Amino acid sequence: MQPLSGLDASFLYLETPSQVLHICGLLTLDGSTMPGGYSFAEFRRKLRDRIAEIPEFRRKLHNSPLNLLHPMWVEDDEFDLDRHLHRVAVPSPGGREELAELCGHFAGQPLDRARPLWEMYVIEGLPDDGVAVLLKMHHATADGVAGANLIAYLCGLEPDSLLPLPDAEQNPQPPSHLDLLRKSVSSLAKRPVEVAKLLPDLVSMAPTWVGRALKRTGMPVPFTAPRTSFNRTITGLRTVGFVSLDLDEIKRVKNAFGVTVNDVVLALCAGALRRYLEQRGELPGEPLVATVPVSTQDRTRNDDGSNQVSAFFASLPTQLADPAARVYAIAESNRLAKEHHFTLKPDMLRDWAQFAAPRVFGLAVRAYSGLRLAEKHPVVHNLVISNVPGPPMPLYLLGSRITGLYPLGPVFHGAGLNITVISTAGRVDVGLLGARELVPEVWPLADALPVEMRELLQVADGLA
Repeated sequence: MQPLSGLDASFLYLETPSQVLHICGLLTLDGSTMPGGYSFAEFRRKLRDRIAEIPEFRRKLHNSPLNLLHPMWVEDDEFDLDRHLHRVAVPSPGGREELAELCGHFAGQPLDRARPLWEMYVIEGLPDDGVAVLLKMHHATADGVAGANLIAYLCGLEPDSLLPLPDAEQNPQPPSHLDLLRKSVSSLAKRPVEVAKLLPDLVSMAPTWVGRALKRTGMPVPFTAPRTSFNRTITGLRTVGFVSLDLDEIKRVKNAFGVTVNDVVLALCAGALRRYLEQRGELPGEPLVATVPVSTQDRTRNDDGSNQVSAFFASLPTQLADPAARVYAIAESNRLAKEHHFTLKPDMLRDWAQFAAPRVFGLAVRAYSGLRLAEKHPVVHNLVISNVPGPPMPLYLLGSRITGLYPLGPVFHGAGLNITVISTAGRVDVGLLGARELVPEVWPLADALPVEMRELLQVADGLA
């Protein structure tokens, strides 16, 4: 009997109808590679057979009495694939805008917590008999890396094969109320001791960490970001955009400037955001601040929980007109921010999240939203930018070749824009998701990324 980690459970407690906390993946497919040709019936059959071997797709939440423990995963004995798999058609003419609008609608819908926390939409009617799949998974189930792995479990290197699955324990059956009550009492009794163990690390770390932030020798200080139109209270409506870049071109820029791939990605985002805000007449004179999630899988002391993640604040020099200056500024600020971030123990966020209380978190988020507090205090951060490693080789989803894999992360009150990037099979696929009232048109931002790529390539070729 193992409850969710506090970090996993926090994504449940912080969710409201307007702040839905699932992650999505939009996959565009070449259905002609499926043996015998694409058919929904065959796709459904293959999916049914595959998820019978993957426990993560068949587990649901089980709450303890009085919610004294975090929920736990148990086997859904009434699992019905047709409650999770949906077949839809994109409106005519079936272009990228229509596909994105449909995905934005589905991305804003909450998942049913009485069932396994995922849904899949097979979208037909795309040009040239194309097919797309939108997969939604709650953040309590997976972070970006784990979500990419779950998608890979449905894939193979050839149309007629699937990747081998790792050994996994089967989902448990729901425990008795008496067992849960005993576990709850034991957990509550241990809590003061656990807090006492964590306090010395926090007390010793805090002065140094805050000092570096204030001296600007580390990551940007929260609550110092400039306000933009997407830093307000959000509703449940979403807009979606997506674009692909060439990984070799990004590496050319990386090598020319002597920086990292992540530096180039953030520079591209900074340039695109500058264009977007300038066109809207709201370009601030200070850098934007992005929250950048960081995987802790290689640094954590345990692998309990689905989310193995921390985050740091990154400065985006959108105030600089010169693209080369933006690259160098980002590389230096990222170096300082990462050094600052790595002074934190990788398990600190996970350890303190263990004490998350569902009722307190739920009431706080609803009050924050209802009182529109995101518009009444300084901006914590402007947006989320996430860079997720993907498979380096082409993959086939249940027989259909994946031609695009666009991750779509959640947005939050006060930060209504998310840009998530995944590198896969020689491409860098970018998914953009915005709160509709704050980012009504996300395509100008998506289309600015290839323009910024061309500008950086020109500068890089001049340095070579």
